[in-house]
Amino acid sequence: MKHHFLSLAFVALFAACQSSQNSHSQDQSTTTTTESAPAAGQSGVEDNDSQKDVVKVAVGSPDHTTLVKAVQAAGLVDALSNAGPFTVFAPTNAAFDKLPAGTVEDLLKPENKDKLKAVLEHHVMTSALAADFFQEGQSMGMVDGTNATFHVKGNDVYIGEAKIVASIRASNGYVHVIDGVVVPK
Repeated sequence: MKHHFLSLAFVALFAACQSSQNSHSQDQSTTTTTESAPAAGQSGVEDNDSQKDVVKVAVGSPDHTTLVKAVQAAGLVDALSNAGPFTVFAPTNAAFDKLPAGTVEDLLKPENKDKLKAVLEHHVMTSALAADFFQEGQSMGMVDGTNATFHVKGNDVYIGEAKIVASIRASNGYVHVIDGVVVPK
């Protein structure tokens, strides 16, 4: 008897789900196609109360529009929106402007996605390190699998030839604003 009741309950539940799906499908067919799909992944989580992650720090900066465009083109938004921890060395728009003419445009082409990703990953560490952590001549591993060398000149810290001009603590690490693009060797 119990088995028969469970079978009936299952059939009723299945029928209710089918009915709900059918009405949901009908509702969807009447919506316009101009609606955009919600963002997928961690970057799609809307949270206006918590501290910003490294991606949201960059997105909120008018001096990092080129970097944001590059991170999007390389498909790294979700990865850098995750818990981390990350230390991101974020070149400013002016830093990208120092590159030879056409370099950024070339890197942003879909066929150069892997090359762009490698350049950007050379600006990321999987740890949260404040600028005062770095020491003269220190070599640290970057996400791209290569090392970057740090220099200290007076109170200034450099990654390669790029100077850290500001540091922002993010929910998942640090963003160190730099005045140059660090190109892997």
